[in-house]
Amino acid sequence: MQTQIREEVGFTKGRIIVRGRLVTRGKAKRADYVLYYKHLPLALIEAKDQTHAAGDGMQQALGYATTLDIPYVFSSNGKGFQFHDRSGVSVPLEQSLSMDEFPSPNELWSRYRSWKGLQPAQESTVLQAYYEDGSGKEPRYYQRNAINAAVEAIAKGQNRILLVMATGTGKTYTAFQIIWRLWKAGQKKRILFLADRNVLVDQTMVNDFRPFGPAMAKLSTASKTIERADGTEIELTLALDKRRRIDPAYEIYLGLYQAITGPEERQKLFREFSPDFFDLIVIDECHRGSAAEDSAWREILEYFSSATQIGLTATPKETEYVSNIHYFGEPVYTYSLKQGISDGFLAPYKVIKVHLDVDVQGYRPKSGETDKHGYLIDDRLYNEKDFDRTLVIDERTQRVAKWISDYLKQSGDRFQKTIVFCVDTEHAARMRQALINENADLVQQNARYVMRITGDDNEGTAQLGNFIDPESPYPVIVTTSRLLSTGVDAQTCRLIVLDREVGSMTEFKQIVGRGTRVHEDTHKYYFTLVDFRKATNHFADPDFDGEPVQIYQPDEYDSPVPPEDVPLDEEGNPLPSQPTGEETIVDQPPPAIPPPGVDDDQPRKFYVKQRPVTVVLERVEYLDESGKLVTESLRDYSRNAIRRHFTSLDAFLRRWREAERKESVIAELAEEGLLLEPLQEEVGKDLDPFDLICHIAFDQPPLSRRERADSVTKRDVFTKYGPQACAVLEALLAKYRDEGVVTDLDNVRVLEIPPFNAMGTPIQLIKPFGSKAGFENAVHELQNALYDETA
Repeated sequence: MQTQIREEVGFTKGRIIVRGRLVTRGKAKRADYVLYYKHLPLALIEAKDQTHAAGDGMQQALGYATTLDIPYVFSSNGKGFQFHDRSGVSVPLEQSLSMDEFPSPNELWSRYRSWKGLQPAQESTVLQAYYEDGSGKEPRYYQRNAINAAVEAIAKGQNRILLVMATGTGKTYTAFQIIWRLWKAGQKKRILFLADRNVLVDQTMVNDFRPFGPAMAKLSTASKTIERADGTEIELTLALDKRRRIDPAYEIYLGLYQAITGPEERQKLFREFSPDFFDLIVIDECHRGSAAEDSAWREILEYFSSATQIGLTATPKETEYVSNIHYFGEPVYTYSLKQGISDGFLAPYKVIKVHLDVDVQGYRPKSGETDKHGYLIDDRLYNEKDFDRTLVIDERTQRVAKWISDYLKQSGDRFQKTIVFCVDTEHAARMRQALINENADLVQQNARYVMRITGDDNEGTAQLGNFIDPESPYPVIVTTSRLLSTGVDAQTCRLIVLDREVGSMTEFKQIVGRGTRVHEDTHKYYFTLVDFRKATNHFADPDFDGEPVQIYQPDEYDSPVPPEDVPLDEEGNPLPSQPTGEETIVDQPPPAIPPPGVDDDQPRKFYVKQRPVTVVLERVEYLDESGKLVTESLRDYSRNAIRRHFTSLDAFLRRWREAERKESVIAELAEEGLLLEPLQEEVGKDLDPFDLICHIAFDQPPLSRRERADSVTKRDVFTKYGPQACAVLEALLAKYRDEGVVTDLDNVRVLEIPPFNAMGTPIQLIKPFGSKAGFENAVHELQNALYDETA
């Protein structure tokens, strides 16, 4: 019975919240009770104490049950139950039950089996257990949902299955558990797992697929010893001999699709199997060509058309020319980047958009201008699509390299793993050189500090394993074109730089996925994406989910490191500036460190000389209330946002007067997508939030903070208080005048910081006011005095 009832079932990790360099985790979600039939979660119970009604926990329980894909939901106060049937079969849908009317496990299973229409043979497959290694590791909730959805669909006869799971969420482990259950149930007996990268096949065999043991072999003639995740070594079992003859005795085959097919008939090794040899084929990363009708993968899939085929992808491909949804059908389960970040399983990220003047303005050569090799440059306007493809500006490359290097230096960590995506291999070589020159001190210590890793560079490619190895410090910065954009598990990558266009949403998601893995051992909880080529315009695409936590656009003289930003909760509301009691600190800022020839038949590149390149800020972009990036004047946007919330100046003044805590008014505007800090920077005056709002939205002449503070001083507002209390209030007024703090003056924690901590302890400073409530009342009077002439 103990395995059927589990208490306090945690199913998320807690969202990662980033405040500058301070990183916390929000509270993980936990269900009070989950009831299982075998391994299948069937019912969820939310328990409340007897001061609540039986149904008070139902709404929370329904949210959890939707996430966990549990059909039967109960809420209880210990006196009775409220029951909700998410399957929709029960009439009525929600009803009250006495304590002795709670259904038995067999009754719940009977309801489930009837709802799903499971036949006895299908039932045994659906109830087949997961693989357990004794360590306690089990699938995460979304992996369980994906596994159950796939196994149930296959048990009921569906032969084309698509699973969409964001990069870094464990697609291979999910595939292993699906295969294991179908294999152990006798539903599938010969299985082929296909991937398009050798490293993926090898690591899969020695890690996730290791339990298949002697039943598993690789379709390869090259023997290889691989290191497991635990450090031990194993020699891969091969299903081919030196003459490429296949041993048909195995049950689980893993293959690199390039190794079993090719343009010539003699290369099509898969034809050595009979078309009905495999009854299950799993295609990893099926977005990469498998759905194209003329692709090599498609040829393999159609040859084994009688087999059940499962496609795994992070990005279902949908274009005019190719569609894996068309081939596999709609996904049976989807786990998105946005959900992974929300649950705390994936790392959130910041975006820095850097606009270079030559990219914004374009480049047009002077009449008769030649490049540094003496070629006459074609007279037309070149833009960022041309740069490094048909026209090279060395100073541009150097400016990008300097920006990246400045960022690393000012971040305080020059050893954070970094990928720089370039236009092509030649651009990657020039970028490598420029980065070496910008980081000569560290390159002298180790020549592998900066390396190019491209398909045509054997020395660089040999270092790929070291780059993705968390234990290996080098290489640190790698330049590439496309080799690292997909399929490389770079767990510790903290900085991704885009200096090439990314035309495909599929590829953009894959590139973002290079950074989304959390690596707690090295304190990697978030990453930064730097965009020089407007690739992040994909955020505006409705197909993109998982927007960044911060977007920063530095000017030429701004620090490349983003300033501390106000994090938002999942509804888009500002979180407190300091961690709450429900958050756990997982990483804190370190101590501050002071910043220390082309073939004739190919299109020729022009190499421009002596063209200075600087950073400019082209435009302001922000997320509107719908979560979309909008480009507009910040003043216009702010004015519209305020007037949507407060229809008139009187409405605003009334709300400001009535608000006991002024930050509640500012929080309301933040919910509308209006953050006052960037607006304050643009206005450039020492205005507090009240005057800023009145001035921008309602054209009122503003008073500076000093003018308001002086007015309060002249009126002797503090005369009724004793000298000690007066001193505290005068210090608060000075803090408002100098720093603009108005929203949290009544927070007693303000008394812990300068200048108050030099005046006494918070208890000593509050004592002249009689009590904490007396202190808060005095501060509210001070706030009212600041605004009583206007508001």
